[in-house]
Amino acid sequence: MSTPDLLYSEAEDDLRAAVRSLLADHCPPSAVLAEAEGHRPYDPALWRSLAAEMGTAGLLVPDKLGGQGATAREAAVVLEELGRAVAPVPYLTSAVLATTALLGCDTDEQHVARLLGALATGRAVGALALPLSTPPGGGTPPATVTARGDGALTGRVAAVAGAAGAEVLLVPAEGPDGYGLYAVETATLGAAEAPGTAETPAAPGAPGVTVEPLTPLDLTRPLAALHLTAAPARRLAGPDRARAAVGRALTAGAGLLASEQLGLAEWCLTETVRHTKERHQFGRPIGSFQALKHRMAGLWLELVSARAAARHAADALAADSPEVPVAVAVAQAYCARVAVHAAQECVQLHGGIGMTWEHPAHLYLKRAKSDEIALGTPGRHRDALAGLVDLPAPVG
Repeated sequence: MSTPDLLYSEAEDDLRAAVRSLLADHCPPSAVLAEAEGHRPYDPALWRSLAAEMGTAGLLVPDKLGGQGATAREAAVVLEELGRAVAPVPYLTSAVLATTALLGCDTDEQHVARLLGALATGRAVGALALPLSTPPGGGTPPATVTARGDGALTGRVAAVAGAAGAEVLLVPAEGPDGYGLYAVETATLGAAEAPGTAETPAAPGAPGVTVEPLTPLDLTRPLAALHLTAAPARRLAGPDRARAAVGRALTAGAGLLASEQLGLAEWCLTETVRHTKERHQFGRPIGSFQALKHRMAGLWLELVSARAAARHAADALAADSPEVPVAVAVAQAYCARVAVHAAQECVQLHGGIGMTWEHPAHLYLKRAKSDEIALGTPGRHRDALAGLVDLPAPVG
């Protein structure tokens, strides 16, 4: 077994610099706040720059299928920066969850390859039709959708992240031949350009498909209930392969979500340190008070450990290591709590201004709390970890 590489490569540092520069220009806190007050599922202009022009949507997709042929390490770097900006883009849901599920299907089939190419080049946005809270492991998530012999789907899936504005919905369903993964295309996928414009994402328009927007805690990651009524679909994978594809997608999503949580926590600490240097009380910066120094120093130590856990998960996923389940469980069990703690400290140490809508601190707290239950809670991952390392919880 190889030793995990927790350091960033030069290529990863270059990718970080490029993504951070793009987000600084197109996704400042004021723009995120304005987007959160709007009614669009994501910022299509930002997504086009990030996914299509920069090519980050295809990092996990091999070159021959239209992607960049990179690994989970590079995708983790992108998610760190997106977490730092709480960027309103469907990267986790489309470029990670939906893309990984498709990669688990037979990519030699023309239909699968076409969908992968559309997602990898940013021509389309995908979503895996499972509740955002669905954790990896623990068996196949129960399907709430049924498929007829002709592939038409009927059923409802609650709290699907990224469903609003998605042109490709990947739906696990029970059919005549058992469990399967089906594709529902809500827009025609052109070869040259995305179905949506730079101003407006394409709205789901397939017959039998209704996307009901929900009111989420985190306004930068919309949720929706997906209603299917004899919706035309195409079967991508049969029982065994579909279960493996969905499981692989959930595992990759949970492991890389830790990098988003890391980036979020880093922004919160950096912004808190900056504020406490500038805010004066009793004739001196409040950051010079020993009690606040201790709180920020403790948070920095948590961040160092969170970075190690997130990088270990990303490296294990990139190497397809046997340690993936353990690395992902550790990363989610730890990084989720660190992100929430960092966001709470950011709000509290900003004082009154941290409680206002105009200051972006609340966006980070809401994203952190939302991420804490996404793809499994910390407690769920701790329980999974105990089973993986044969360390049962004490009885009584």
